[in-house]
Amino acid sequence: QVQLVESGGGLVQSGGSLRLSCVASGFNFWITDMIWVRQHPGKGLEWVSSINPAGAATTYADSVKGRFTISRDNAKNTVYLQMNSLKSEDTAVYYCARTSYVQSGGRPGSQGTQVTVSP
Repeated sequence: QVQLVESGGGLVQSGGSLRLSCVASGFNFWITDMIWVRQHPGKGLEWVSSINPAGAATTYADSVKGRFTISRDNAKNTVYLQMNSLKSEDTAVYYCARTSYVQSGGRPGSQGTQVTVSP
């Protein structure tokens, strides 16, 4: 079965950096578009960034563009999110997911990783 395990979150001061990781299993990761989404407290899911299977094409939400970088290592079945210049509004639970799953209305079933940015 599909399994996604996120890690790397934590508490960081405004302006700091974190690197999130997501290890995937149970599907052909190397041919799958992947995304990061986040959920702010009490709000719905927000798309953050996407990456194609080869890692050559990436897109970002305007709110994170220039600060976050998505990447992947297909040999390790892992997708990353490097987050720099963090702001308090980046505080959220971050999830990785298969793009097709979320686009078809699916909600992440993984635990996610909590990112908390203090002012």
